[in-house]
Amino acid sequence: MTGFPLIIVFILAVVLMILAISKLKVHPFLAIMGTAFLLAFFAGIPLVNTDYRLGVPAIIGAGFSAIFTNIGIVILFGALIGSILEATGGAFKLADMVLKVLGKVSPTLAMIIMGWIVSVPVFCDSGFVILNPVRKSLVKKTGTSGVATAVGLGAGLYTSHVLVPLTPGPLAASEMIGLGDNLLLVMIVSFIISIPVVIASYFWANYVGRKTQSKEDLALKNKETVETYETLLNEKGKLPNGLLSLAPIIMPIIFMAIGSVANVSDAISGDFQRILAFLGTPMIALAIGLLFAILLLYVSGKMAEFNSLTNETLKTMGPILFITAAGSVLGRVINESDMVRFIEESAGFLAGLGLVFPFLISAILKTAQGSSTVAMMITASIMAPLMYQLGLGSPIMGALTVMAIGAGSMAASHANDSYFWVVTNLSDMTPEQGYKNWTSMSIVQGLAAIVGIVIFSLFVN
Repeated sequence: MTGFPLIIVFILAVVLMILAISKLKVHPFLAIMGTAFLLAFFAGIPLVNTDYRLGVPAIIGAGFSAIFTNIGIVILFGALIGSILEATGGAFKLADMVLKVLGKVSPTLAMIIMGWIVSVPVFCDSGFVILNPVRKSLVKKTGTSGVATAVGLGAGLYTSHVLVPLTPGPLAASEMIGLGDNLLLVMIVSFIISIPVVIASYFWANYVGRKTQSKEDLALKNKETVETYETLLNEKGKLPNGLLSLAPIIMPIIFMAIGSVANVSDAISGDFQRILAFLGTPMIALAIGLLFAILLLYVSGKMAEFNSLTNETLKTMGPILFITAAGSVLGRVINESDMVRFIEESAGFLAGLGLVFPFLISAILKTAQGSSTVAMMITASIMAPLMYQLGLGSPIMGALTVMAIGAGSMAASHANDSYFWVVTNLSDMTPEQGYKNWTSMSIVQGLAAIVGIVIFSLFVN
């Protein structure tokens, strides 16, 4: 099957995949793999290798193994750094540093920035659980809106979770799009795109905070006891050193920057250039960050927990890696079919949509099945074979494509998303208030991100 009928089959296969994940509760790994098999069959890909084409098993093997040869290790290192920061109190220390700078200026802004920093290595769900006691204490101390600070904290965490590598979604999407060796560019672009998202989040959080009162706000009006921030710090005990807590995050960025300079500078050559380039590869840079995290674990007197932390991280990340690999398989099947050639011949309309195209795909997937990470991986696997056909083949446009995919995976967070319930329940909002305050925030964030992405692309394309 070729041409337009194949496009129709692909659309039906994606719809079936969404229904399997969201309604039938089929695991995303099996749903994506099933879709890849179905598409391979209708696309006429040979069952075994021929002289001219790879067979289905070879394509599946190549797509599956591609993830584990590079980005899989990077994802594991990044997740382990996050687990160690969480276990040692390093994440709490980073939050404390932000609070001391911004807490008196604007509690809501402090929550957003705090979440944005902590969620670079730590999953947004875990980050909210870690930082929510800080938020509650700050609400009592300043008398600010509980809804505004809760939605702001959730928004800050959410921004990094879908836009900034080291989290699995942006990392996996970067690899699939072809930027696995250029993560520094993705990070730089993600920092820039985060700015309009943070600004929009700040104003929307304050807006909904003025309109809504949660049970937490009512309790404070009735003078119910809430643990003070000082008491919370005493319970946490001695927090680790600030620079040592920041090092596992900042050192990989520094080494990737050094590696990029070494690769393009005429002043650096020979063995020294090769060593710097080696240290700047994402896998090695993240390994260096992990060494600093282990040092933090040692200084905190918690080296005995290293083995259990590693085991728990592997258990958590295993499903994500397999979903990523399944997405890679789907991308390989699309690439081997005649879809790419047909879209290349008919790319005028899709190219006209530009970066809005991956945003829409990701937003549909996110809203339908709930997981931002799954939405990003599926969308990246669809986009990967089409980048040059859609005029997005340059590195900077590839990075913006990753951002557009992340922006779409924000909107909309609602009842089928576990993070919706984390934000709603821990901040004492009713489900109706969650839809009004948090779901609306996720839509505002996604729209702010895609507007910023499109404007930025006008200056770099």
